[in-house]
Amino acid sequence: MKDVAPSHGGTAPSEWIVRWSHLLAAGATVLDVACGHGRHMRWFAARGHAATGVDRSAEAAEAAGAFGRVLVADIEAGPWPFAGQAFGAVVVTNYLWRPRMADIVAAVAPGGVLLYETFAAGNETVGKPSRPDFLLQPGELLAACKDLRVVAYEDGFVAEPARFVQRIAAIRAGDADAGRPPRHLLQGN
Repeated sequence: MKDVAPSHGGTAPSEWIVRWSHLLAAGATVLDVACGHGRHMRWFAARGHAATGVDRSAEAAEAAGAFGRVLVADIEAGPWPFAGQAFGAVVVTNYLWRPRMADIVAAVAPGGVLLYETFAAGNETVGKPSRPDFLLQPGELLAACKDLRVVAYEDGFVAEPARFVQRIAAIRAGDADAGRPPRHLLQGN
């Protein structure tokens, strides 16, 4: 897929997000945490999803606003602006603020999807971020998603560009799952 970003930043969506976006229900609402200029909002809006983003940068929020609703909020210093709200999907890439992890996971609606990808321990040996505050420890993302059904998880090294990452695609059980095994396709078709 040539319109997919192999690394963080840029304007193309993350390969991980693209790979697992088929898990979203048709028309599901999407929350993009630390949305930046809206590369994932654009991806989901183009597929018929109402996208909401949050970022502390007014400049980034202005750019992302072309793809949906955007709140300018510092979720590290202020309150969680989505308390009591749930989304069909919550997307997070290249962002980690541990005090908000529970809020992020709680924002996944029943039947909804969490797609999360960020830097992991070991990244300090190849570049930035390098502070432990911004690097997931082994198994940390799995532990944060203990109440969700994990469909896919990776924790390791990516060569190009060199970085250590953890990524997860996880689903919150919904009413439709009662009494039968869920069928979450492992590849988008």
